[in-house]
Amino acid sequence: MASEKFDPAKLDPSPVPHLAASVKILIAGGFGVGKTTMVSSISEIAPLRTEELITEVSTGVDDLSGVEQKSTTTVALDFGRITIDRDLVLYLFGTPGQDRFWFLWDELARGALGAVVLADTRRLGNSFAAVDFFERRGLAFIVAVNCFDGAPQYTTDEVRDALDLDPGTPVLLCDARSRESCKNVLLTLVEHLIERAGRAPVAS
Repeated sequence: MASEKFDPAKLDPSPVPHLAASVKILIAGGFGVGKTTMVSSISEIAPLRTEELITEVSTGVDDLSGVEQKSTTTVALDFGRITIDRDLVLYLFGTPGQDRFWFLWDELARGALGAVVLADTRRLGNSFAAVDFFERRGLAFIVAVNCFDGAPQYTTDEVRDALDLDPGTPVLLCDARSRESCKNVLLTLVEHLIERAGRAPVAS
């Protein structure tokens, strides 16, 4: 009896895994602007949070004006992940907002491709430090105004003027509690990064 010929077409090869591009994104801003809330709202995995209770020890050290009801604070970072599509995964790193933890920002910014600066219209001046941080490092960023209940309402043009932003820096309004709103913020940042990459000079 003749042996059956080997037919490679009958093999069932394992599919080659699809590797999505991964991008590190910072969610930054002043104390109490909603960074932890944004990461928690959008992350598809249980977010890593490093929150601690605010105690009397912080009195006179942390500025609680405008956020007097806040009872916890991030002391290291928040971490989450969101898959934009099969080709792109964003890893989100929320920065601590208090001045005494800003020494962590340089390390968190290492390897980041872009950032979201969250702003609070009750304390818009607190956004200047974050804006300056990214401008000095040439790291692309957008500004997302977290619309707190009862907070003063401004147009994006008014926010842009108040923060003296470059005309090419996107500014939009958002609700850090809403997953869809947070997704819109991240998509705006991704589009900004793509547009910025397209304007970059090609090395000869």
